[in-house]
Amino acid sequence: MITLYPAIDLKDGNCVRLYKGAMDKATVFSDNPAAQALEFVEAGCKWLHLVDLNGAFAGEPVNGAAVDAILKATNVPTQLGGGIRDIRTMERWLDRGLSRLILGTLAVKDPALVREACRLFPGKIAVGIDAKDGMVAVEGWAEVSTLNVTELAKKFEDAGVAAIIHTDIARDGTLEGVNAEASSDLATAVSVPVIASGGVKDIDDIHRVVKTGNLEGVITGRAIYDKRLDLAEALKAAEG
Repeated sequence: MITLYPAIDLKDGNCVRLYKGAMDKATVFSDNPAAQALEFVEAGCKWLHLVDLNGAFAGEPVNGAAVDAILKATNVPTQLGGGIRDIRTMERWLDRGLSRLILGTLAVKDPALVREACRLFPGKIAVGIDAKDGMVAVEGWAEVSTLNVTELAKKFEDAGVAAIIHTDIARDGTLEGVNAEASSDLATAVSVPVIASGGVKDIDDIHRVVKTGNLEGVITGRAIYDKRLDLAEALKAAEG
């Protein structure tokens, strides 16, 4: 059994999907993210995955109003990434009702602060590792670091990280199929639960993630919005 996380990517207050992380290649799927979130919850989703895309590039929260509206409209645990760079921002987001914060750029540029966040907010911090050809990308995917994915993940094995979200940028928003193998390899290399993300195209991808046997969950967005993936069928498959 795995957790299926429907993705709500927020840009300028709208629910969008990007193509390979490019902000100028955004497709708007809804101008009412809260209604979209409620639709996911009513369909049976147990978690929501939010990304503040503007925030990821700005380095600070931008889509706060949309996030607040989603939290008010729904009653399931919700995780958020994008633009979270300091403890004060983490405190504010958690106080607003988020269940988990995803730290990506910070994990590369200030790992000590991530460890401190795990200490201050136990069970509330996830590390987002966005990969391009096996190397870690940061700053909203605009910059590729010299860090290997597994090398970065191992830095947080003993920090109390709740999960690692592994995204293959080359597949994100492309509907080319999730890179379940790479995510599974990462899950084998570390003791932290790993969530696969990027490229999910249909129900076969959900089955592939389940069959790895070592992934905690999978994030999917465009496939649902494009109706290539039936959400009820996907949730059933995720339950094994």
